[in-house]
Amino acid sequence: MKNLFIAALLLVGLSSFAQDRKERPSREQMEKFTPEQRNQLMVKKMTLDLDLNSKQQEQVAQIIKEQSAKREAMKANQEKPSSDEHFAMKNKMLDEQIAMKAKMKSVLSAEQFAKWETMKEKHEGRRGEIREHRRGGEKGEPKDDRK
Repeated sequence: MKNLFIAALLLVGLSSFAQDRKERPSREQMEKFTPEQRNQLMVKKMTLDLDLNSKQQEQVAQIIKEQSAKREAMKANQEKPSSDEHFAMKNKMLDEQIAMKAKMKSVLSAEQFAKWETMKEKHEGRRGEIREHRRGGEKGEPKDDRK
């Protein structure tokens, strides 16, 4: 009886865990979208997650459009930068992140902003995990391909 209960509990736990995973488009699928389509999908996802009203949707859409245009321009100019250029790019990127945060704070309510911050942290954590996975190592252990 005890084993049957444990097996049932395990089965319920596994099935609920399997349903928890949200399917999101892969990188290849996202690259097939135009920048406008990606922006629209991002706004709709934020609308669902943050419960944005129509005015907030318009403002967030404009912010995302500006960020996307800057990102596309940076992609177009992508060459191997010198260390000074790399520093300048990083510095500019951080300034833009600060500006983006200020704009979002002015558009969203305090509760929505806190939720947006949490979503952003989760996303950055996932990006870090993907980066580590690509390098082939465990956290902090780069893959050693030298032979």
